[in-house]
Amino acid sequence: MEVFLQEAKASSRVISALSGTVKNRILREMAEALRTNTDEILKANALDMADAQTNNLTSALKDRLLLDEGRVEGMAVAIEEIAALKDPVGRVLDGWYADAGFKIEKVSVPIGVIGVIYESRPNVTADVGALCFKSGNVAILKGGKEAENSNRAIAIVLQSVLIANNIPKEAIALLPDSSREGVANLIKQDAYVDLIVPRGGEALIKYVSTNSTVPVVKHNKGLCHTYIDRDADFDKALNIVINAKCRRTGICGALETLLVDKAIATEILPRIKEAYDAQGTEIRGCEETQNIIDINIATDEDYATEYLDNILTIKVVDGVDEAIEHIAKYGSQHSEAIVTENYTTAEHFLNSIDAACVYLNVSTQFTDGGEFGFGAEVGISTNKLHARGPMGVNELTTYKYKIYGSGQIR
Repeated sequence: MEVFLQEAKASSRVISALSGTVKNRILREMAEALRTNTDEILKANALDMADAQTNNLTSALKDRLLLDEGRVEGMAVAIEEIAALKDPVGRVLDGWYADAGFKIEKVSVPIGVIGVIYESRPNVTADVGALCFKSGNVAILKGGKEAENSNRAIAIVLQSVLIANNIPKEAIALLPDSSREGVANLIKQDAYVDLIVPRGGEALIKYVSTNSTVPVVKHNKGLCHTYIDRDADFDKALNIVINAKCRRTGICGALETLLVDKAIATEILPRIKEAYDAQGTEIRGCEETQNIIDINIATDEDYATEYLDNILTIKVVDGVDEAIEHIAKYGSQHSEAIVTENYTTAEHFLNSIDAACVYLNVSTQFTDGGEFGFGAEVGISTNKLHARGPMGVNELTTYKYKIYGSGQIR
């Protein structure tokens, strides 16, 4: 492990010195290499999918794990979009002259070596590798064992492009020891690793946050809410909440709890149930919801659960302030939405909710680096420092001060 990390640290000095032009050319070559090697990647993914069937993984996990030609093409396109972004390194963030007469510039620089621990989705290997490379960082990748073959195949493709360009393959590398002990070792290596980004289950996040001596940016659970206000457009609301829950139930931006204003509950809940019944969604709700539509009762545990499945909880609330209180109690500071045509209510909600992303009349499934124009993201940070929300290339930089003088002494 230590030899591997020493090589990763050394390669970070090479990566950080590459020009934007060179990085972009290599990224475009990586995208083309993924296309060229689609068959090999899909063969590896088929092995993982067979294991998933044997191990009885949930349908949501299988959906996250599955690759097809379209998803491989999506990875390639994402890398091309990352290549097309402005270079995040070397930006002058601020500048001024000190009283002593020298010039100070605050300039963006790479963070260094970034370890990313993730589960299920093999496209993360390509996304994170490309984002780190674009921002001049080394990526140490630890995917889930359920995607081991897929991740290895993708990493080999990306590394082949690095090697062809005389760049150390350690710049984008899988953690050589993928066991729990290997992760425990990685998160203690603050001499070599500058940042850890865990994205996965609650247990993983808690373990890494508690035990790491390396700074951690958490990609925590997405316990997302949408509140339908009394001044909502009903048709707009139905389209939004069906999409937010059902487009893909297994992603962190999926709706888990729907809050409905008491003033419109009797009128809108039957329409909501009809729409969700058509999607095969299991609904659980509070007593007031249960008095209006035929559903199972929801418990406190239901309201605190990120299902990542086609299950939804509903709660009737007495106005926007009770909705805000419910979200403050159960939310995970990920993505929260309000549906309303009342500007004052909307601004009160958006300003009061403590979350990385707050939406007005938009599905929470848009919390995604690609949808935000970042090409992809390393994770959705639920931290308040140093990054929050989708982490793109700019969030993978820090800064230093460059001071230009003419012989000043103090």
